[in-house]
Parts: sequence; C-alpha cells; structure tokens
Amino acid sequence: MQNLTLIIPAKNEVESLPIFLEEINKLNYKKLIVLQREDIQTKNVILDNESTKILNQKNNGYGNALIEGINACKTEYCCIINADGSMNPSYLVDMLLKCENHDLIFASRYLTPGGGSDDDTFITFIGNKIFSFLGNLLFKLNLSDILFTYIVGKTKSFKMLDLKYVDFRLCIEIPIRAKKQNLKYTSIASYERSRIGGKKKVNAFKDGFLILIAMLKFLVK
Repeated sequence: MQNLTLIIPAKNEVESLPIFLEEINKLNYKKLIVLQREDIQTKNVILDNESTKILNQKNNGYGNALIEGINACKTEYCCIINADGSMNPSYLVDMLLKCENHDLIFASRYLTPGGGSDDDTFITFIGNKIFSFLGNLLFKLNLSDILFTYIVGKTKSFKMLDLKYVDFRLCIEIPIRAKKQNLKYTSIASYERSRIGGKKKVNAFKDGFLILIAMLKFLVK
C-alpha cells in the first residue's frame, strides 16, 4: 500500500460517499473518513476494512475534520479530498509525484490548460477570484484557486502548519501559513466535477465574510 492517506471529510454524505468510495476503492491508498459521531446514516454506508477507517470527530466543523484527520495520519503523505465526488482522484498520481520535491501541491480549477469546474456558481467563481487576488497581493501566495481544498502534501508539513480554524476559513489558513513558514508548494490544473448528490455546505456570503476577516487578521499578525 502506497504511503498516502486520503483524508475524507464526510458530513451528511450518505448519498455521495458510497459512490465515491466505490470509485477510489481500487486505489492503493489508505482512506480515513472523518465523521461527526452522531452521523449514523453516513457511517452505515461505510465498509470498515484494512484500507478504509472511520475517525469520529471530537469537535464539529469542516476545518476541524481536516485538523483531526491530519493529526491522526501516520503515512508519509496525505491528501484532503471531499466525499461529494467533485474532486477527481485521477490527479492523485501526478500530485503525489510532484510532492516528492514540494511540501504541498494545490489543485486549481483556474489553471489552463486542464482546469475548470462543473460545480462552480457565478457567486463562488467571483468570490474565489477576489480572495485569490487578495491572497496573492497581501501574502504573495502565487495561487490561482485559494478556496479549493484539494491538496496533497507531506504529512509532517501539514502538521507543521499548526492549523487552528475549525470551519471553512481553514482553506485560506493552509496556504497563508505555508507561505509564512517558507514551505515549498505549487499548483496543478484540476477539473472539478459536479457533486454526486446533496447540497453544498458552504454559505457563500457568511463564509466569505469570515474568510475576509481571517485574511485581515493574518495580515496584522
């Protein structure tokens, strides 16, 4: 089994998760599915085996699911990949290869050729462009898709970030902390597929406001 763990946050993904797990079942990686303890319906669709394990969250939140998943990871590399099927696992091989010479590899929907999205809305597209511009202007991130959390990296590098945000603000915390700690990172083009089922858990306006405030706080630290 290759030295990579897929960290899969899966809150209320009873519709999407079985289909996504079937797709990645053939991949020779460990799968760590992070769930809220009370999410019994989603747990019931998971077959716990040698390569697929369930991690019960101690605290709630998307960011917290990723933090707990990263802290529990024991393989050399780990990957954040969502349970909704929008992040195509076909990019994992290239991302993992690039990670040999980098700490983190960010997938980007806005790099060409090859980037794109079937799941982006006009609002999320504009919001991402604005936040990516601000991240590049204020922190010199050199990233085209700051809000897309499809990321492969060295586990020790992820742990070095000492992430704090328990919600969607974590998406900008990862690259900003990586830049501040002089980690080596790059991006590859990635095409985002439509969600398999259910609704997005991001509130574009509320989470966008919180992300903006978080960026400003990082600026004055």
